[in-house]
Amino acid sequence: MTNSSVPIKKTHAYQRIIQVVLIAAVAISAFLVLQRLLVPKYASTVLEGGMVREYYDAVKNHDVIFLGDCEAYTSYSPVTLWDEYGITSYIRGSPQQLVWHSYYLLEDTLRYETPKVVVFSVLAMQYGEPQSEPYNRLTLDDMPLSLTKINAIAASRTQGEDWLSYIFPFFRYKDRWRELSSEDFRYFFNQPRVTINGYSLRSDVLPSGFLPDPIRRADYSFSDKAYYYLERMVELSKENGITLILAKAPTLYPHWYKEWDDQIASFAQEHGISYINFIDFIDDIALDFSEDTFNAGISLNVYGAEKLTRYFADILCDQIDFMSDSNDAKSIEYWNDLSALYHTVILRQQEEISLTGKITSLLMN
Repeated sequence: MTNSSVPIKKTHAYQRIIQVVLIAAVAISAFLVLQRLLVPKYASTVLEGGMVREYYDAVKNHDVIFLGDCEAYTSYSPVTLWDEYGITSYIRGSPQQLVWHSYYLLEDTLRYETPKVVVFSVLAMQYGEPQSEPYNRLTLDDMPLSLTKINAIAASRTQGEDWLSYIFPFFRYKDRWRELSSEDFRYFFNQPRVTINGYSLRSDVLPSGFLPDPIRRADYSFSDKAYYYLERMVELSKENGITLILAKAPTLYPHWYKEWDDQIASFAQEHGISYINFIDFIDDIALDFSEDTFNAGISLNVYGAEKLTRYFADILCDQIDFMSDSNDAKSIEYWNDLSALYHTVILRQQEEISLTGKITSLLMN
């Protein structure tokens, strides 16, 4: 006599498993949808919050990667490097990007590509400890989950921060439902473009005027933590055959102290890498701070960035062979489209300034 209850029990067991799986899938999907809705879209305010995310959509064949804060993402024009030198580049920048942020973004970059050159903006060396949770998030939130991101979170957290909220931003923004606006729904699937290959394009002009005197400091030494991550950057670059260049943008404020400059120069000499303080070459670059800045000398506008980019490109081309990896059809099409967008945005901004006296939108699309 057969026991017909066995297959019935198995069927019920399978059904329960399927039910559990479906319930879990629905719960996870609902959580992800809600998280996506609540996370800021950075479309009308704090546009810099979208900078890190955009890298992952780019064609990954970059000859040069720039790392750093606003001195990186406003000082170099990737399209000028392409149009005039055939060099492909990306700026992995974000506001107040600290040395460890840059190090882990480099580590993250090497998961996708190995550039010939990495340029690190040294202004961040002035900071020896994590500074701000909101600024941390502008760099870390959009990094894909990996061991690199987990280590970056550990290095960056300020006191009392919950590391889990960096993995699941829902826990940081769960109360933001009160602030939801139409742009949260409009940009639910696709956030607006805020850079052109990491470059924050500004065509407006605000001439440099009065600058405050430098603040005297009790100690001009860079911290052990800043040096630790700079040394790791050197080691990681050498392990991957990358030429690392340390650079100080030719901007007037915040002040770059001679004591800081001497420390970076000594570090570069000790580790056999290049350091360029572009402040020393403002006249050679032909920068005019009555025309080439959009915020009174703190950052370069597009006219200043193009001048600096040409000057820097001439130095790079004397040292590095850039022939070749970026000449496939897909890459050429991508860069030609990027160049067309870049010049279109410049013309649009110039027209807006002519009509209204200011740029009405800093979005790139």
